Amino acid sequence: MPLASARHKAEDAPEKIIFIPHDNRPISDKQTADVVRKLGYDVVVPPDDILGNRTDLGHPDALWQWLDENAKDAKAAVVSSDSMLYGSLVGSRKHEYSEQEITDRAERFTDFRKKNPRLPLYVFGSIMRTPRTGEASGHEEPGYYRNYGADIFRYTVLKDKEEVEGLTRREKKEVEFLEKLIPKQSLADWMGRREKNFHANEYLIDLTRKNDFSYFVLGRDDNAPYSQTHRESRHLQEYGKDLGKTRYQAMAGIDEVGMLLLTRAVNDLEREVPFVFVRYNWGRGERTVPSYSDEPIKNSIADAIAAAGGMAVTSPEKADLVLTVNTNPNGKTYEANDRANDGTPREGTQYFASIVEDYVRAGYPVGVADIAYANGSDNAVMQELKNRGLLFKLRAYAGWNTATNSTGFVLGSGMLAKRMTDGAVDDLLLTRYLDDWGYQANVRGTIARQLTWLRGDGVYGSLDAKRDAVETRASRFMTRFAEDNLPPLPELSDLRVTFPWNRMFESDVLLADEN
Repeated sequence: MPLASARHKAEDAPEKIIFIPHDNRPISDKQTADVVRKLGYDVVVPPDDILGNRTDLGHPDALWQWLDENAKDAKAAVVSSDSMLYGSLVGSRKHEYSEQEITDRAERFTDFRKKNPRLPLYVFGSIMRTPRTGEASGHEEPGYYRNYGADIFRYTVLKDKEEVEGLTRREKKEVEFLEKLIPKQSLADWMGRREKNFHANEYLIDLTRKNDFSYFVLGRDDNAPYSQTHRESRHLQEYGKDLGKTRYQAMAGIDEVGMLLLTRAVNDLEREVPFVFVRYNWGRGERTVPSYSDEPIKNSIADAIAAAGGMAVTSPEKADLVLTVNTNPNGKTYEANDRANDGTPREGTQYFASIVEDYVRAGYPVGVADIAYANGSDNAVMQELKNRGLLFKLRAYAGWNTATNSTGFVLGSGMLAKRMTDGAVDDLLLTRYLDDWGYQANVRGTIARQLTWLRGDGVYGSLDAKRDAVETRASRFMTRFAEDNLPPLPELSDLRVTFPWNRMFESDVLLADEN
């Protein structure tokens, strides 16, 4: 029996962990909480109506009240500062709060610590992202970003580069041109929002110094080697450098940080320091700088291991998790919905599958971080793992969204897997295979190309009148995918796909016992 389960069975009730995610997307909310629930913990999450979603930026004051009410009997709390200050991750980008309102909410952390002096409090926030284009922003930035997003992104690239290495004469002229091209009011609004966020993050680092937080992480998402996000991260890293990685980190990624800090909370409660051995595909491997990131994946993985309370080791023999990382030998990251992701083996496919197989056959606990493609699985590698009978011999898997989202999530869930039953591990694997492989890498692209066939108004980013029809079609396609690729499990008998954020980018795949 796993350690956690054995301990909880001897008690009247499972130990309670508070989790306030940065919004109610399935991956941010229930899928993350479910990993720790598999250990036997009671992970309590605020009700949906006070969490942020795509159209409701969230209710920070209601979240503070909920946190206060639930803290008394909790063993640990993992909390999104974006939710507590702005309402949600999207709220941090689109809110209309004054700097004073934000500061007042941040000060409530000190009051909370005084009321709950012994409660371990793990906090994660975000350094505002810098999408490359208006289209890439997904309607999650102010309206003007749709028209001037690419120009704003380029402007911040140059301003960041100016600080790091200086600009050429041509680049200086480009800055002048962009300052004239981008409406002054729009640029001032966007930079003003960032300034509020930056000052709030400085204040949260100060709270970490005062020991109000047990651990604090600032994640940066939709980033690039030069950008405003990278620029602010450099300054915030410098601002908190005295704290060290045992108390504070500014790291790549954001959506996976809730998983990492829940893992850290459990590891601290159980006094565990999991050992992690990392193995990459051949080629550029650890030097790969994935899309949506500003650093080599080796650095991101090292930060994620530290954030989760683990330790990197140099050999697999004593590892609690052998993390195999599916990178492309050429160091590039492609998009999962590209037509090229059709399951045809590529350079490195067989080699990587053999790495996984060798470690599994040797009896090591293996996790797969599938990051050759962003926003979905590598169909060629997944088919190879399926053909070799390895899918349900892994201990963890992730292939969703950005590379750091996947590596962070699989690290967190993989570190905890040794304390789970085999059935619990299989349940978590099934969720990832359906979501990351089935939906993200296959069904999503197919239906996106068929949207014009469906009646009513609606597009990929706002399904609207087409939503019911898309859900019906997606459910049918996913059922077929499961029949073709997964064992005939009872929970797959009534599979349904929904779109809680009214867009196709992410789905909620419901199994028979959830319908």
